[in-house]
Amino acid sequence: MAKDRSRGKERNRKGKAQSTEDIKSRRKARNQAAAAAPKKEKRSLREYFKGVKLEMKKVVWPTKKELGSYTVVVLVACAFFALAFFVIDTGFLAVLERLLGISM
Repeated sequence: MAKDRSRGKERNRKGKAQSTEDIKSRRKARNQAAAAAPKKEKRSLREYFKGVKLEMKKVVWPTKKELGSYTVVVLVACAFFALAFFVIDTGFLAVLERLLGISM
């Protein structure tokens, strides 16, 4: 905020004049609100890992059959995209070789 010395007021970002009391009362209200906010408790490392263990018990793990099918889907998708990128890259290379007259 820029201080306007001729009037004893400060200007906010929009250029509006504010009295010093207005600014002080806003700061006081903001500080009181921050002090009233609940503070987080510090938790020990043991409590953290207890929470992790509790959450891990809630996880629904896939069966062997599901895991096998998911693995096959991932491998097929990877092979498909590898082949697709290879074909696209080879096509671009062929087009550039013809346009620029380069032979490799």
